[in-house]
Amino acid sequence: MSKIVLLDRKKLQFYGILALVVILAGAYIGWQQSRSPSVASSTSSDVQVFHLVTGEFTSKSDSGQTLESYRFDPGSITVNRNQPVELRISGINGQSHPFVIEGLGISGTVNKGKTTIVRFTPKVAGTYMIICTTHSEQNSGAPMIGYLNVV
Repeated sequence: MSKIVLLDRKKLQFYGILALVVILAGAYIGWQQSRSPSVASSTSSDVQVFHLVTGEFTSKSDSGQTLESYRFDPGSITVNRNQPVELRISGINGQSHPFVIEGLGISGTVNKGKTTIVRFTPKVAGTYMIICTTHSEQNSGAPMIGYLNVV
């Protein structure tokens, strides 16, 4: 024995709208899960935190000449414009590294075994150099420069 089901126009519209809502909800949930956590939780008030370290490297050439190199590691970071930034710069090598971030009016000193925290909100996109003022010239081994890219 077979049953015959009759649907009137209002029931068809209701079931159609219900199916559309279920499909859209599933697509939205799938899209949210596919987004990376940093994008999903990022708002303009979130602080962007970056960890940097100071490094000094010394070596001798075959002729006995002392070679030196200084660096911030990582050497380049990218931050968002109009979003607060916190740089945590730890002193690993060298007694102290006084630095400036050119164009942003920021300065500080990183001491060996300590972490210097710098907070700011960049307003203008561009590339800004983080320069150790002790090692800023080529004749001091090599310039100790990092790059802050504001996008």
